[in-house]
Amino acid sequence: MSEPQSSTGRPGHKGRARHDRHTWHAYLFLTPALLLLVMFSFWPVIYGSYLSFTDFSLIRPVHWVGMDNYRALFANDMFLTGLKNSLLFLLVVPFTQLGAITLAVLVNNQLPGIRWFRAAYYVPVVTTVSVVGIMWGFMFHEQGTLNYVLLQLHLIATPLGWLSDDALALFAVMFVSFWRGLGWYMVMYLAALQSLPAEMQEAAILDGASRWQRFWRITVPMLKPTIAVCSIMSVLAALKAYQEVDVLTQGGPMNSTFTALYYAYDQGLKHLKLPRGLAASFVVSICCMGIAFLCLRSLKPKAAE
Repeated sequence: MSEPQSSTGRPGHKGRARHDRHTWHAYLFLTPALLLLVMFSFWPVIYGSYLSFTDFSLIRPVHWVGMDNYRALFANDMFLTGLKNSLLFLLVVPFTQLGAITLAVLVNNQLPGIRWFRAAYYVPVVTTVSVVGIMWGFMFHEQGTLNYVLLQLHLIATPLGWLSDDALALFAVMFVSFWRGLGWYMVMYLAALQSLPAEMQEAAILDGASRWQRFWRITVPMLKPTIAVCSIMSVLAALKAYQEVDVLTQGGPMNSTFTALYYAYDQGLKHLKLPRGLAASFVVSICCMGIAFLCLRSLKPKAAE
């Protein structure tokens, strides 16, 4: 028997009661996860943002200082250098996305041993940062593998200080970030490619479209939601670059690889200037939200006219 309805066509009292009961059951199951989010995500962000406007210290009462920490922050050359380097890190984003899409297209073929290639491309993602630092530290050493290969190919005359030259160190760190992120985005694009309907590709083949035309006019437009998500994730990862800097250069040489987030770590935990570090983190968060919003607006599919 169907649920009795009121004169307005909506479910009656019993239907509303059952709906409310199901809703409360859903919230009950969500409560543990919501509590963890509040305790370990929302509350630290809110309280940390408040402390960035104080002179917080473990040994004295907290006093409100307003924008003093932010004024000192933007008057600090090291932070401005870190902010500039964080923005330079965004150069990694287009190369990472183009490389990931290319790899995804290449491994989206049923060839012998293709699963081994997919696993090999994904290995950097699951490799720990400490191992990455040791491996690339050896590769980038002046007497390391990279310089040896370039010398043998006669591409350079003398060994280059990839991590000791302040003109090269940041780009070396950026390359490691590119290398680590490539496999992760490749898997996302590969999943998107394998979920695309085959009918459109088959129809385009029957119409005589070339492989490039099918890719550019069918595959890429259908991948736009995935491209938007991966681009935003890549932008956020670039702006929050920290791990590669920590394991390879610790901000050197001559502070040339300092990023804004590494500056926050350096001030907050190394030098125990927690309000200054929190202020730097808050600025990085604002930059992340602003640039992510711009990416979302630029990559949002346009409504059909």
